[in-house]
Amino acid sequence: MPGLRTAGIRRASFAGVGLLLVVPLTANGRVTSARPVANPTALSRAFSAAVDASAQIQNAQRQFNAGNYSGAIATLQAATQQNPNSGEAYYWLGRSYYEIRDYDNAITAAEKSVAIDAKNSVYHQWLGRIYGGKADRDRSFSYARKVKKEFEDAVQLNPSNIAARRDLVEYCVQAPWVVGGNKDEAKTQVEAIAALDPIEGHLARAVYDLDGQKKPELAEQEYRAVLAAKPGKVDPYFDVISFFQHQNKPADMQTAIQAAALVSPNDPRLGYARGVALVLSNTSLADAERDLKAYLASTPDRSDWPSHAAARGWLGRLYEAQGKRSDAAEQYRAALQLDPEDKDAKTRLEHLEKGSH
Repeated sequence: MPGLRTAGIRRASFAGVGLLLVVPLTANGRVTSARPVANPTALSRAFSAAVDASAQIQNAQRQFNAGNYSGAIATLQAATQQNPNSGEAYYWLGRSYYEIRDYDNAITAAEKSVAIDAKNSVYHQWLGRIYGGKADRDRSFSYARKVKKEFEDAVQLNPSNIAARRDLVEYCVQAPWVVGGNKDEAKTQVEAIAALDPIEGHLARAVYDLDGQKKPELAEQEYRAVLAAKPGKVDPYFDVISFFQHQNKPADMQTAIQAAALVSPNDPRLGYARGVALVLSNTSLADAERDLKAYLASTPDRSDWPSHAAARGWLGRLYEAQGKRSDAAEQYRAALQLDPEDKDAKTRLEHLEKGSH
């Protein structure tokens, strides 16, 4: 299923809540009488509840960004009790459950956010991503079909939602045709993205070339075009870094890392990337160990950043290169505890354990 990027967040609005009276007019426009349409006390209580829920949502966002997902869930559950009509509270609740891979509860919450605010593009996009997590885990075709529909709804509701368009591209090139995979549709989305943002267009075309056309040499041209364009935001550089990592090109990784550092020198992901590049090149392994451990110690485990399981896996590879087999095995076990589906860690651990007999 599609990789994840940071989605824009739509803030709740309370404009107009304080209007308590409807003033009817006669045919000639004269005021007849002021007719109360609701109990002012009840509406005042509702307004207070909405304000309280908004404060709870802000607190939950801070907990979420710190990686305290269980705390965010508790806060958001209270917010939904305080204001059951807050689509934003259910949206963040769904995202919080998604981070701990509790897809069933994430789906329940995200579906409520969409039911409350059916025209919110970001809510549909994240419901699609959550369906994707469920589909991947359960190998469910029915949920996979729902993924595409939500991404399509997100794009239809907001054609400028580039993140949703990129999710749709990745779905169309990665999913089998039986659940809606379609390379022609992916290409259409790539062209639409390029018209909105040339740099994002290069990134989307690279995904299409790599996953849809199986032509890494064409994808590499697109990623190099991104570097040449010198984006003012850091996230595109991490797409480039990830590509060169998977192509086993640590020198090119370092070039992209240096460019990213000019834009956002304190981004914690740079330490992870530096560590991985050094392990791939088998140089300065002490520095690589420091960088990977610092990443683990200073960042929350979040779905849109390199996972802690992956960082543990790279530490395992580092220790293997140093001949520290027991330390390597310990890191692979830690990676599998965090992510039981980590095939690379599982394979490497099995190889180490066989070699010890």
